[in-house]
Amino acid sequence: MTEQRLKVAVPAPFPEALDYLPHELPLEPGMRVQVPLGRRQVVGVVVRAPEWTEADDGLRCRPVTRRLDDEPLIPADVLWLCQWAATYYRYPLGEVLAAALPGTLRKAPPARPRAVRARPPRAVRSQAPPSAPHPPNAEQAQVLAALAEPGDFQVSLLEGVTGSGKTEIYLHRVQAALDAGKQALVLTPEIGLTPQLEARFRERFGDAVAVFHSGLTERTRADAWQAARAGRCRVLVGTRSAVFTPMPQLGLIVIDEEHDASYKQQEGFRYSARDVAIVRGQRAGLPVILGSATPSLESLHNVSRGRYRHLRLATRPGERRLPKVRLLDLRGIKLRDGLAPELAQAVATHLEQGGQALLFVNRRGYAPSLLCHDCGWLAPCPHCDARMTLHRSRGRLLCHHCGSEAQVPLRCGSCGGPELIPVGQGTERIEDGLRRLFPDVRVERIDSDRTRRAGELERLLGDIRNRDIRILVGTQMLAKGHDFDGLTLVGVVDTDQALYSADFRAIERMGQLLTQVAGRAGRGSVPGEVLVQTHQPDHPQLQCWMREGYSGLSRRLLDERREMGFPPSAHLALLRADALDAGAALRFLREVAAQISGAGIDALGPIPAPMERRANRFRAQLLLRSTDRVALQGSLGQLLPRIAAIPGSRRVRWSLDVDPIDLY
Repeated sequence: MTEQRLKVAVPAPFPEALDYLPHELPLEPGMRVQVPLGRRQVVGVVVRAPEWTEADDGLRCRPVTRRLDDEPLIPADVLWLCQWAATYYRYPLGEVLAAALPGTLRKAPPARPRAVRARPPRAVRSQAPPSAPHPPNAEQAQVLAALAEPGDFQVSLLEGVTGSGKTEIYLHRVQAALDAGKQALVLTPEIGLTPQLEARFRERFGDAVAVFHSGLTERTRADAWQAARAGRCRVLVGTRSAVFTPMPQLGLIVIDEEHDASYKQQEGFRYSARDVAIVRGQRAGLPVILGSATPSLESLHNVSRGRYRHLRLATRPGERRLPKVRLLDLRGIKLRDGLAPELAQAVATHLEQGGQALLFVNRRGYAPSLLCHDCGWLAPCPHCDARMTLHRSRGRLLCHHCGSEAQVPLRCGSCGGPELIPVGQGTERIEDGLRRLFPDVRVERIDSDRTRRAGELERLLGDIRNRDIRILVGTQMLAKGHDFDGLTLVGVVDTDQALYSADFRAIERMGQLLTQVAGRAGRGSVPGEVLVQTHQPDHPQLQCWMREGYSGLSRRLLDERREMGFPPSAHLALLRADALDAGAALRFLREVAAQISGAGIDALGPIPAPMERRANRFRAQLLLRSTDRVALQGSLGQLLPRIAAIPGSRRVRWSLDVDPIDLY
């Protein structure tokens, strides 16, 4: 007996697409269908058209409930990209496809839908006519000439010092793509950077630009997605998930701040948008530009292997110069609200000269810990192996790991003592101290707590640019991408935490962050100054950064990684497990380790996670390492089917992270 069956990928944790019977024809790959799954009705995507099959396997297939599209919604190239990502990151295809769709398209409409048609993206504001390109300077012209060389797929790493005009390079290359009748995809790592980048592109290309990120409404995202799919949107500026947007005339991919960790999804479908974008460019045979002042070690490694082309912008345009950087030795210095007297005086001097100052603190809240002066008790999170952070503006203690909250206690939770002291500096504490020091100027804190309301970040950024805000206190939200002409002083309050971190990427991130935040200073006509507070001024890595900049530090780190056998000289996959039972996750991962096979695969662990208890669950991890990416992928392909057979697999939650950037 034969019957027609088709393959449908459904948003559920199945390793493969499921068989269904066709309800109506045609049904083509890329179409959405509504199908039964258990007692539910879900929206799946056809990945293989109906075929006649010998029905002797004993399966009783259920029919498709209804077809939702009159033509494939996901084109063949994006369907292939999703299938590649599902295979490489070892994640269910149906859930990958769901992640690639805007939220409104993951749901079945209540009635028979009309044929898919794209609406033009709604304008965010009325737009002036597109502006003419700025003429490039000599250095930019040289880079543009190299990028204009004929060819198909080519990854170009554009390393440009902060303020050197990388965005202008992007704009010229996007214009060239549009002139050739193509579309352009521009990725940015964070929502906070999107408004400025959007403004630059809208100024140049008008309503040909649409944006796509999670801060927009579902309707707006769906409009932009469908406009790009129909070719109406010529330039799409978006964050991580925009990499899967259909663009039938795609001719260029730009990845701004390519080093940024935000391109890696950290939960669920753990993909790197940067790496997926490069694969998309390779498959389509089109150029990819990676831009950064502080390239990732992975990209620099690919340059050294001849896989990427390396282009440089070494100077700022015109008379603008890179700021002077000095270390402030905090040893033996009495601090006031976390600030050394020399830094406070520098703020006063720059304010008197009409400048603005940025104080960089990479910790939210008022203080990272609340300490009992009598017994040394530190307010703990009741659900994690972590301390609660004092948020004085809310009058609460918050855990930044599990989100739990508590009232600020009046007495010690251990000895009952009444003297509880905030320890350490967060953005709120620095903000309060600066307001006391400079009561006559406007001081504003810009972090994720302060910018929760829609439109608040854009309002604050506008007030910085028109110089209503004189002193900024910010986290890494302000460390990159922003261009403030009046900002002449940057003070880094504390850089020591990264110097002794157990994370092998900590020094790389420190060098990137220091370089990026320092680069906010001196972008106007007045030279900039950067002061970095530290208790470790003689630390060799910090001294290397001071003497040789990020490029010198990155060369040293590449040598160290090669000796250590860590990325980019090797490839990693991290198995995480957690359970309510303190030992269950470790026992499970020991059984997993016993199943690993394949030459050249090192199993490191299992060990308890650096933060073993989080949200009342006990966590462990097993790290797999190999110098051969293909061998590691082969080992994972053999391992994952065996995990389901491990007796303890149902008593734990586990996940796989291929190419992890966070081992915590």
